[in-house]
Amino acid sequence: MDKPKIRFKGYTEVWKQCKLGDVYAAIGNAFVGTATPYYVEYGHFYLEANNVKDGQINHNSEIFINDEFYEKQRDKWLHTGDMVMVQSGHVGHAAVIPEELDNTAAHALIMFRNPKVNIEPYFLNYQYQTSKSKKKIENITTGNTIKHILASDMQNFIVDIPDYAEQGKIAQYFRNLDHLITLHQRKCEEVKKLKKYMLQNMFPRNGRNVPEIRFDGFTNAWEQRKLGEAAEYRRGSFPQPYGNKDWYDGEGAMPFVQVADVTDEMNLVADTKQKISKLAQPMSVYADKNSVLVTLQGSIGRVAITQYGAFVDRTVLIFEKYKKEIDYIFWAYIIKQKFIEEAKKAPGGTIKTITKETLSDFDLMLPEYKEQMKIGQYFSTLDHLITLHQRKLESLRTLKKFMLEKMFV
Repeated sequence: MDKPKIRFKGYTEVWKQCKLGDVYAAIGNAFVGTATPYYVEYGHFYLEANNVKDGQINHNSEIFINDEFYEKQRDKWLHTGDMVMVQSGHVGHAAVIPEELDNTAAHALIMFRNPKVNIEPYFLNYQYQTSKSKKKIENITTGNTIKHILASDMQNFIVDIPDYAEQGKIAQYFRNLDHLITLHQRKCEEVKKLKKYMLQNMFPRNGRNVPEIRFDGFTNAWEQRKLGEAAEYRRGSFPQPYGNKDWYDGEGAMPFVQVADVTDEMNLVADTKQKISKLAQPMSVYADKNSVLVTLQGSIGRVAITQYGAFVDRTVLIFEKYKKEIDYIFWAYIIKQKFIEEAKKAPGGTIKTITKETLSDFDLMLPEYKEQMKIGQYFSTLDHLITLHQRKLESLRTLKKFMLEKMFV
């Protein structure tokens, strides 16, 4: 018997502990066995463990079954408001069956159907996402490589339940949070898709000297230049051996950029994994804020515009100076696009090595400076929008995690 630390106004009663077997009349397995022979290209959606993650049903992968097999499972069809839980693999992940999936057949999931008492399924769904419930589920799992839970064990699983009205308030609060999270995820993905499309169309392709999409007022052909004719660059540096503790941390230590610190979002991680000591700094190379870097080992061709000053490892190249008028944001994107093109030509779609000579010989298409600035600013704005949505997402997820621990017993 207990009360949560944060509650909606007007609710003061202690929560009751119940076994799930006293909440649901039917707790059992969906079809368990080989269903592959009944798979079809078009048919009835077959709900599987892959579709249940983080309290929601996704359609990232979809399996469909034929009419005959679907009808054979009629007694196990799921209905609106029923719950399912993953029983093998990522055990304990649960979801509520929405209206659009009424009469759905399922495979290898634990089903919770026919409630005996007033229960808000979304309330239970969020309770399963708390650290307390996750730990309790972990305690009843079996298996080393692949984890399993049994429907019979879930019969005796203890849940904490307030009155029905409070269940509804809590469920609605978290559903609203999830809606906001989904909204920002969708907006972020839309901007990323737009960015990808514009990257493919705002730079010349297939030997052309003008792009498919262009800002008004620009009509001149882009000029082809060798990379070495347009910019000066050098590798970073670091004293050897890497394992010497004197090269790291201490008073006056600074960010030290290695390949892993260059993200796919064309910037650096917020905080580099390593800090270079004051002693080692004179033996490295410093890159100012807004420098363009490119990785030369491991994940070759990742590009970043630095958002802070940092020392740079020898596995990363720094563009130090431009030999003609170049907008650095545009330059970062043209370099990124060039590495994408080169990767397509490489065996297996991956660049294995890159030499200074090869890099210097890269052919680049460059427009006049004003057009570079317009393009650079456009992509900078898109990146800013992506960052805003990502920050909002991080904030909402942090809030949800905090409230899950405070609004449940």
